[in-house]
Amino acid sequence: MIPITETHIQLFHKIDRDVFCCLLLKLSLEPSQCLLIMSLWLWLENVGYPNVVPQLVRLSNPLLNAMAKEAQACLRCLGDDNPRIPRGGGLPLTSTLLEKEISLQLFHLKRFTAIAGIKSVLNNVSVRIFSDILHNVLSIHDGIRSIPGFPHPVFGNVTMPLPIRKLPPELWWYDDFDQHSVSWTNRPSDDVRDEDKTMFLTFSRGFPVSEDEVLQLFTTNFGESSVQMINMGEPDVVNEQPLFATLVLDSVATLDLILMGKRIAKFKINGKHIWARKYENRD
Repeated sequence: MIPITETHIQLFHKIDRDVFCCLLLKLSLEPSQCLLIMSLWLWLENVGYPNVVPQLVRLSNPLLNAMAKEAQACLRCLGDDNPRIPRGGGLPLTSTLLEKEISLQLFHLKRFTAIAGIKSVLNNVSVRIFSDILHNVLSIHDGIRSIPGFPHPVFGNVTMPLPIRKLPPELWWYDDFDQHSVSWTNRPSDDVRDEDKTMFLTFSRGFPVSEDEVLQLFTTNFGESSVQMINMGEPDVVNEQPLFATLVLDSVATLDLILMGKRIAKFKINGKHIWARKYENRD
């Protein structure tokens, strides 16, 4: 834990803030979209695509707008069970800029890893480094503190820190803030909840599946450490067998490995079928 000021954080992220302001003020994108686009780009920097944002800051407004549209296509892909992926991958400008192959298909195959990672960056980084800008813009326009567009159907809600004090736009980057103790220790996806890496399993009537069989199936195919917990459902009254179970995995990456971009994955053990999908909390 190293005590640093908000000014230090903002200076460290000045390039990120430059790009964010361009999206918000010059390209007139919605604040929620600006947050999600920046969170996606910052997440990419943490998963093998370094220096994404420093390259964006040098682009003309039309090119940055085109990059933003490709980022929005990625975000839509993550919220779609069956996305339509154009021939060539759908991200030609992004691939060219990064000098590394990247496609919507990759986002689809790593769907839940990407969602968890972007959500982590959104809540732990983006709302902090852009909060003063958002407070000024939102209060100037309509006097509100919440961010229109949240809760988001895929990325949930965000909690925006209160500003230390409000400034005119020309002074957003030059304020002296009170000291805070900030720790940037988690990588994206390190702070996922159990439900983010939980699968819902269903079984066929008349073909009882045991907890040991579930464990054997997934540890054999996806590694000894892939399963953290199994919760078998209550036995069905007629057949006296559980018809479902929840399976907590070791990571969201394992969940994506199991589903491989599909909504439902089908397995078979000892002649009995098991269907697996991402757990959804409907409370």
